[in-house]
Amino acid sequence: MPTDLAEALAVVRALVLDDATLVRAVASGRRRGGTPAWRRAELRWVDLKAGRLLQLAAYDATQAHTSNHDPAAAPGVLDAVLAEPFGSWHVDTTTETVQLRVTKKGAAMLHRAPRPDGTYRTPARAHDRLKTRMLPLDDPALLALGLADAQGRVKASREAKARQVEELLRALSPALDGLLAHARMPTADDPLRVADLGCGNGYLTFAVHRWLTDVRGLPARVVGVDVKEQSWRHNTDLARRLGVAGDVTFKVGSIDGVVLDPGPEIVLALHACDTATDDALARAVRWGSAVVLAAPCCHHDLAAQLRHVDVPSPYALLTRHGILRERLADTLTDGIRAAILRREGYRVDVIEFVESRHTPRNTLLRAVRTGIRPGHAADEVEALLGEWGLHPALKERLSRR
Repeated sequence: MPTDLAEALAVVRALVLDDATLVRAVASGRRRGGTPAWRRAELRWVDLKAGRLLQLAAYDATQAHTSNHDPAAAPGVLDAVLAEPFGSWHVDTTTETVQLRVTKKGAAMLHRAPRPDGTYRTPARAHDRLKTRMLPLDDPALLALGLADAQGRVKASREAKARQVEELLRALSPALDGLLAHARMPTADDPLRVADLGCGNGYLTFAVHRWLTDVRGLPARVVGVDVKEQSWRHNTDLARRLGVAGDVTFKVGSIDGVVLDPGPEIVLALHACDTATDDALARAVRWGSAVVLAAPCCHHDLAAQLRHVDVPSPYALLTRHGILRERLADTLTDGIRAAILRREGYRVDVIEFVESRHTPRNTLLRAVRTGIRPGHAADEVEALLGEWGLHPALKERLSRR
């Protein structure tokens, strides 16, 4: 039920100022008719030589600005952040998670939930330059997946996979904040719906579920889809052993043919090969998914087309050599995918989500549905395709609607 915004913010204020129980508080998004000074703000208590201080990390478009404040100044610093027109707050304490979302009418939707199974989360007080991990390395899912050992260390043979999962979760976080701020707050009766398309052995599937439920405190159901029956058997058995079989399920089938009703709100596709990424993007568009994260793999489709089309002058210089033609195909493929998604009403970021030493396929398409279709977007796509004589798979998939 909606409640008074001032009362809800007072709840958040009390939780943040409790240095014994606060784990982390995050403010993000924006209210209708307002724009906060920062894109995102995070608060937590840290222990330094000067004692326990409230740390504020305020993020603008390019970087984080970190400051530490003694307990006497902490209320004033916090009040300044609470006064900003953020659209949502997420607060983790040692025993519960609290979500606050501001509605379009300026009321507050406040949801409080105890930590799963009465577990206790220990606050991280250290002040260092290392990134806080999205999932702690001693998390049961990471241990069961074989990404980490019993001492909470990434296994050397799994370092690349562990980094990919970590950074995909990091890229998902701001998109999730926007979804919670502007769409809805999941409940036990209506949990967040997530699909991992081309899930393989379920590394991302299980990690996303653990992060959503244990770290973010959100009810969530995640389904993994893969064509291999062996993956289904392996993942279903692992879900049973982890005790999440009811909330993490798997289906055998192609991305293009799987039936999910209702459709997922979040769609993930980590290194789906070649046009399988286009299948995942097309399904997300047809489902009307609010958030899509796709890390493409190989780009054979347009690379093959470039060998046979009449490349417009003077760009033939870029396709004369095979290695340059392949690299150009990579850029064209993901650029066209991003343009088509914008045409379909998504805001799209194309980012490097992991260092190239972990994988050469380190581009991520992050799309958030806005429903706004720029009038020029379709014309730009058609002009490029017409000039180059290309027929991208994503356009063909979406034409079947």
